[in-house]
Amino acid sequence: MRKLTVEHMPDLWVFGYASLMWRPDFQYAHRTRATLFGYHRALCITSYEHRGTRQRPGLVMGLDRGGSCVGIAYQVTQDDRHAAIAYLRERELITHVYKEVVGHIRLDDGSKHLALTYVADQDHEQYAGKVDVQTAVERVHGAVGRAGPNEDYVLNTSAHIRELGIRDHWMEDLESRLRQAMAS
Repeated sequence: MRKLTVEHMPDLWVFGYASLMWRPDFQYAHRTRATLFGYHRALCITSYEHRGTRQRPGLVMGLDRGGSCVGIAYQVTQDDRHAAIAYLRERELITHVYKEVVGHIRLDDGSKHLALTYVADQDHEQYAGKVDVQTAVERVHGAVGRAGPNEDYVLNTSAHIRELGIRDHWMEDLESRLRQAMAS
């Protein structure tokens, strides 16, 4: 059986689970809530570029193996397909801590599709693995990269998870502790 790639997809759907939920920055025709199967959202990537530096690394989300993840699916037209893929590769593959994969999603209307997404490479030096809440607060608080403060990224992700109607107790605890750290 051949590995599915974006080139084999008749329709282009893109699955976003963190910053792609609030800042896709590519053209799309349709946006909807969706569930990706086989991966879960986790704060498992050390960020040296976007939300931290080598001297003061931050943490960002990745899709880690197992479970499922509710996020946003974007349907991209044939006219915008190549530009969207090129943009996503430039954005997501900067250090190759993410792998480009085609996964199975189910939209809220029940329809099933294949979607392009980016998952954590567990063999990459930036893969942080499972991080406890207090360690995450310590890593996130004060880290700043080219895309801005790590706190903004985590708080935006948490807000968008809530907007989707998802209860994530780990993220809620992280947000609460992070806000306390930022206030002190």
